[in-house]
Amino acid sequence: MKLLSFGLHGQEKPGLLLENDQVLDLSAVLPEGPRTMRELLERGLLGACAAIDPGGVDPGFCRRLATVRLGAPVPDPTKILCLGLNYRDHAAEQNRPLPKKPLVFAKAPSSVIAKGEAIRLPDRRFETFTDPEVELAVVIGKQASHVAESEAYDYVAGYTILNDVSGRDTQSAEKQWLRAKSFDTFAPMGPWLVTRDEMSDPHTLEITCHVNGELRQSSNLSNLVFTVPFLVSYLSQTMTLVPGDIISTGTPGGVGIYHEPPVPLREGDVVTLEIDGLGVLENPVAGTSR
Repeated sequence: MKLLSFGLHGQEKPGLLLENDQVLDLSAVLPEGPRTMRELLERGLLGACAAIDPGGVDPGFCRRLATVRLGAPVPDPTKILCLGLNYRDHAAEQNRPLPKKPLVFAKAPSSVIAKGEAIRLPDRRFETFTDPEVELAVVIGKQASHVAESEAYDYVAGYTILNDVSGRDTQSAEKQWLRAKSFDTFAPMGPWLVTRDEMSDPHTLEITCHVNGELRQSSNLSNLVFTVPFLVSYLSQTMTLVPGDIISTGTPGGVGIYHEPPVPLREGDVVTLEIDGLGVLENPVAGTSR
């Protein structure tokens, strides 16, 4: 299934993408109408979504995909947990050894934006080098605490694409990466959530980032150092993961800061991310709002 959030900013409802590019309003057809994607996951309604018969759907509860505004699949995650140096090719381009343990950092949920919304460059007084990073994002489907790696997939609702936009000046200047990764608009996510049953093994997927049509990053998720089930298990030993939480699994080699010469994002650029089977996440780049 492809699940999505649609509607006005801050009022996004959960939807199911049907084969005819119609969006079914799940808040209208599921029991006690979940108002958000996070509520849908919290109430364990993925099975109810899978049981919907598209042929029996009331057309009045559907809208054409082209006519709706898509929000991020989970517009309001409680946590966004990210991985550094989790691709072999990304470590190699920095001449750094592979990490022995996951390098975990966080992005503020307030940095989330949707497909088509603008990545805003920060005020140049505070940051001069902004860099996109294509990543596979894992969406947690049920509460997970002290989960065994062999059972980790049971806690995964599905997958989406996340752009771990990074402020490199700030990242270099500070030991903690939270601020560098959490400027407003620095977490584009989407276009939808593809449920786990459609992805038997996410570690075979091709992953790319283009800027203005120019290929910047190209890899395969087989290059991950720490796998999806390992990360779900590892993180759950420390903190309880809850429905709607995001684990962004790291970025491959090719980021702008390591190009020769380095290539930051500039106003007017268009960033296009793609992962096999998960769709395309595209966002324009705009100047600072201040």
